[in-house]
Amino acid sequence: MKVVIVDDHPVVREGLAAALSHRGFEIGGSFGSAEELLRGRFEADVVLLDLELPGLSGVEAVAKIAKPVLVLTAYANDEQIDAVLRAGARGFLLKGAAVDEIERAIRAVAAGQTYLDPKVASRVVAISGAPRLSEREREVLRHVAAGRSNKEIAASLAIAERTVKFHVTAIFNKLGAENRAQAVALAIERGLV
Repeated sequence: MKVVIVDDHPVVREGLAAALSHRGFEIGGSFGSAEELLRGRFEADVVLLDLELPGLSGVEAVAKIAKPVLVLTAYANDEQIDAVLRAGARGFLLKGAAVDEIERAIRAVAAGQTYLDPKVASRVVAISGAPRLSEREREVLRHVAAGRSNKEIAASLAIAERTVKFHVTAIFNKLGAENRAQAVALAIERGLV
C-alpha cells in the first residue's frame, strides 16, 4: 500500500516515512506543501496531509487531491474539521496519535472507510441537534463518525449487520450524503449528531 506524506516539517515527513516503512507501507512521495504535491507526480492509495501548510492550506488542498486523504495535524478547530470533511477528507487524526493508530487510520481510509481521531469524534458527537434522525440513527452515526465498520457497529449495538446497513442507508438518504465522510460532515453542519 502506497502512502504520500505532505507536511512542511522535514523531520515529521522523515519520521513518518521511517515509521510507516517499518510497518510495510511504501512511501509514494514526500512533499513540503500542497502545491508541491499537486504539481508533482505521485502514486498513492492514501495521502497523509497536514492542514497547516505554507501557501495553499490543507483545507483548500483536500478538494483538489484525487486520492483518499487522511488529515494528520497538530490542532484543528471545529470549523476546520467541518470544512475538511465537507471537502472530502476520509479521515482526521491529531499528531499525538500513536503509530498503531496512524496505521489503522491509513488502512481504514484505503478501504473506503472514515476514520476520526477519538478526540475529534467526541467533538463531532458532542454537538446536539434537531430530531431529524431517530435515536438509533444518531447512535449509528456516532459509531460511523468514530470510524467503525458496519460489522463493528452491529457487534457494539447487538443488532444484525444488515440492520446497520439499513440505518446507514437511511442516514445517507435523510442527509443527502453519498458516503460516510460526507454524512459526518453534514451532521456536524446541521447539528444532528
